[in-house]
Formats: sequence, C-alpha cells, structure tokens
Amino acid sequence: MESLNEGKQLKIYFADKTEESFIEYFKENEGFDVVGNSWDGNQVVEQVLSLKPDVLVMEVMLGGLDGFGVLEKIRVLKDKMPKVFFVSNLSHSGFVTKAIQSGASYFMVKPVSAENLENRIFEIVNNNRSQADNRQLEEKISNIFISIGIPAHIKGYQFLREAVKLAVEEPEIIGSITKKLYPTIAERFETSSSKVERGMRHAIEVAWNRGKIENINNIFGLKIYNRNEKPTNGELIALIADKMIMDG
Repeated sequence: MESLNEGKQLKIYFADKTEESFIEYFKENEGFDVVGNSWDGNQVVEQVLSLKPDVLVMEVMLGGLDGFGVLEKIRVLKDKMPKVFFVSNLSHSGFVTKAIQSGASYFMVKPVSAENLENRIFEIVNNNRSQADNRQLEEKISNIFISIGIPAHIKGYQFLREAVKLAVEEPEIIGSITKKLYPTIAERFETSSSKVERGMRHAIEVAWNRGKIENINNIFGLKIYNRNEKPTNGELIALIADKMIMDG
C-alpha cells in the first residue's frame, strides 16, 4: 500500500482499546507511522494537538472525554486537522450521522479488519489530495489566462483550461490535438470539435488584441512571441502545460 501514499508515511494515532495485534499491523506497515495510542479522551486531545497526526482512528466511547468531545477540541488544528475515522461498537444511525456532521471522514462498525481500515484510509486521503491538487492546478491555469488577457466569461477560456489540464495529465495528447484532444473536450462540454477549436482560437485572438503579449513572455522568462505573431491552439496549450509540469 506504500505506493498509494507516494512513498510517504502517514502518521496515525489510535484512540481506542484496540487489540494489540490490530495496532501491530499498522506498526509493521511501511505506509504508516504509529505515533500514539490512548483511550483517555483528554490525553488523546493533548497528544493529537502535539503530534499532529495525518489520521486519527477513534472509538466513540473513551475515558474522560468521548470521541465527539475529542473531535470538537482538536478543531483548533484547522488545516492540520487529521482525517478522523470512527471505529466503534456503536452502530446506531444517530451516531453515524453525528460523526459525519461533526467532521469525521468515515464511520466503521466493529468488527473491522486492519486491511479494510487501511484501504478506507488510503482511499479517502488520496482522494482528498487529488481534489486539492486539481483545484491548485486550475487556480494556476486561471491566473495565467487572466494575466495574458483571456477573459473568463468566454467559452474558449473553459476549453483552453480543460485542454491544459488534459495535457498535464497526458502530455502525449498534444500530438493528437485534432483526433483526441478536441473530441475529448467536445464530449465534456457537449459540443463539437470544430466549436472547441474555434472557441480556443477566438480566446487567443482576444488576448492578443488586448495587447498583453509581454505578460506571457514575463511568465515564461523568455521572449516567445511578439505582437505580430500568435501561437496556435496547440502551441499555447503545450507551453502552459509544460510550465505546470515543471512547476510541479
């Protein structure tokens, strides 16, 4: 499972009277670093705030302070808040609803196998990372488009943004712009390949007519274009996609 986490260990904390063999499974798993284990709610809060684990596996019923109380107190971590997985003997739907509404990522009813919990953890952690990476990529692309004068309200802006994302995910698609890239975008926007191509062309022309050519040269640190030459759709998509890939 290590590859699912791109070679980085997830720090995991157990707030539960879980069998030792269950915790041993995660101690021996290369994808995890077990940083603590306690069933005293107040101690859990203290240690989670200090250790800042990526994942907190927690029973609802704890000593001193229950799982919901723990969840409320560790909210101060904000963006460092761990993914919380309730693993409990309590199967009442009210507990499940309250857990999710309180910010837990998942609620599992015992008995739970260590393998099943591991799969759910990786599934949720990696899905959240994927969504965050996608939002970050879209923001970077949008910033470049705005900088070079492509207005966000025209269709070509959306087509070009989608094209750059595709080219980042699948660089070879630039070599099949007519046969693969345009049709893929057309399908997503429920339009035709020819309209996608024209929409992109129009967006580039608008940008060049706004006279912001120097901005693209500044972004890439090179004098790539002058006022009298416009890139083709494929050239601009490839140029921006390459920058996204190099910037990571």
